[in-house]
Amino acid sequence: MINMEIRFDDATSKFIQDRLGDNKLLLTFEDGVGPYSQHAMMHMQTQFTVNIVKPDADTSDYDLTINSNLGPVLVKGYSSDYLDPHLSLHNNASDGSWSLHGDVGVLDDDVHFIDFITNERK
Repeated sequence: MINMEIRFDDATSKFIQDRLGDNKLLLTFEDGVGPYSQHAMMHMQTQFTVNIVKPDADTSDYDLTINSNLGPVLVKGYSSDYLDPHLSLHNNASDGSWSLHGDVGVLDDDVHFIDFITNERK
């Protein structure tokens, strides 16, 4: 069992909460695997997206749940190799971009958001 948690800062938390409702929250490792991964790693960097999917969506590829201040976040278990036990998602006030941080520092400096229900993208 992997003990991992993610904390969303105030700005990212509000943005996600305004859209989440009873839906599922995913942290997707962008490796081209599964229905919510947009592309494989083509730039030789680790890349993640935050996703919202319907409660009945197929999330069978997401076999690990991590705790957060927004409730459970589903991830592909093997993507934990690229994550740290203590994660945080930050909004960059200067340009509105998001960055994922771990114990070792910045893991992804350009995290995108996709709501698969409304097709909203950030």
